[in-house]
Amino acid sequence: MSDSPSKPLPSSTILLLRDGDSGLEVFMVKRHHQIDFASGALVFPGGKLTEGDADPALKDLSTGAAGLDDSALHYRVGGIREAFEECGVLLAREAGSDMLLSGERTLEISGRHCEDLLKGRTSMAELARAERLTLAVDTLVPFAHWITPVGMPKRFDTHFFLAPVPSAQAAVHDGSESVDSVWVTPAEAIAEADAGRMTLVFATRLNVLKLGRARTVAEAMVNARAEKVVTVLPEVAKTSEGRVLRIPLEAGYGGAEFKTDGIPRP
Repeated sequence: MSDSPSKPLPSSTILLLRDGDSGLEVFMVKRHHQIDFASGALVFPGGKLTEGDADPALKDLSTGAAGLDDSALHYRVGGIREAFEECGVLLAREAGSDMLLSGERTLEISGRHCEDLLKGRTSMAELARAERLTLAVDTLVPFAHWITPVGMPKRFDTHFFLAPVPSAQAAVHDGSESVDSVWVTPAEAIAEADAGRMTLVFATRLNVLKLGRARTVAEAMVNARAEKVVTVLPEVAKTSEGRVLRIPLEAGYGGAEFKTDGIPRP
């Protein structure tokens, strides 16, 4: 039996944003209790990349792909697919149009393709060609990059992106992997977690706090474009005051060592 750490699975997550009455809001879903990672926790929509997300044809089927290497495009397409599968938001445009898809058009596309996507019978490239779409890769802004700590049985190499939710589309949970959903301000999410009414794993909690430095969608997008994304691979350590997770200070989370008592690990 090998003692080598498990290889992290490439994954992508999108923080869908909107401006609400109380300020910046982010869409979050509650994981099904039978899911083997972060079960029962409130998370951002996302998941593992698929082979289809790396189809070379996607370069010509995406707006904003110029200048991106294959890996960067792979993660972005995976994030767009996950948001579509998990909450019904499709970041795409009609070919030749500057406008993001309407809610009605998105529902039509979902009815024709979402189940096939979920079951691996089609891909984002095939969907885009069939519906004459271009994927709106340009709407995604890199926000964070986290790798699950060594020693965990299941590990993920996850890129996080910010994207404003199209005003004409409605985000909903899929009822399968996610069983509930909420639009919530970062401050509300933290307060609910501290009161025990929500569960936020460590990585999600820190990214919620980081997002909460912005008051509006526009401010969040400007901040993300201005900040360098530093890879975070937390290291677990025991100290005289208890267990801590150490991360790079330059990653921008306001510290390099965090107590995790009472907070689920990533």
